[in-house]
Amino acid sequence: MKRTLALVSSQPQAYAISVRGRRDLADLVGKAAIVALFTMMAVRLGMDFLETGRLTGLLLVASEALVVVLTVFRRDALEVDRSVRARVLTAIALAGPPLVRPAHVEPFASEMFTVGVSAIGLLIVIGGKMSLGRSFGLMPANRGIVSSGLYRVVRHPIYLGYLITHVAYLAANPTMWNFVVLATADLGLMARAVCEEGTLARDPDYVAYQSRVRWRVLPGLF
Repeated sequence: MKRTLALVSSQPQAYAISVRGRRDLADLVGKAAIVALFTMMAVRLGMDFLETGRLTGLLLVASEALVVVLTVFRRDALEVDRSVRARVLTAIALAGPPLVRPAHVEPFASEMFTVGVSAIGLLIVIGGKMSLGRSFGLMPANRGIVSSGLYRVVRHPIYLGYLITHVAYLAANPTMWNFVVLATADLGLMARAVCEEGTLARDPDYVAYQSRVRWRVLPGLF
């Protein structure tokens, strides 16, 4: 009888260990995929810089490099949205930048202008991630509420920085391919912001933060 009870009581624990193991494996696979995608982009845009001397692509690489570093060293989440919707939106938002292609066509703006705009976007990304620290993550999750720094202006300043660097890169490399992949990624990013806030809004502290900071990404628009 005691042996039977011991076996029954051990089943939930074994199940929890199994679930945690699968999540750890999925997390490891996700990190490896991010590193692989970033490496592909870095090589492609790095070669373009060596051939053309254009800096706009390198600034995009620098912006995305922060994603890799902070993903590897992120803090464990209090709550993670592992729904299919969250996974799909995260994948769409991530896949865009690594798929861009340097274009040897007439740019929409001068290199000086696109570098300047991209640098502004990069500074916003850096400022947002310095405020966020190890609370950064890819899947919508609650890793602690951050309301300091650029988070006093918009609720997702890092996404704002991404949008700016993407616009700058597109202006420097205006092809239909780049427009489609970046527009799709950015739409996914905005939808991900809404999805993420669905998770965060379960925390009363975040609800209070939403009442103080009205706009998600674009002041006056979204």
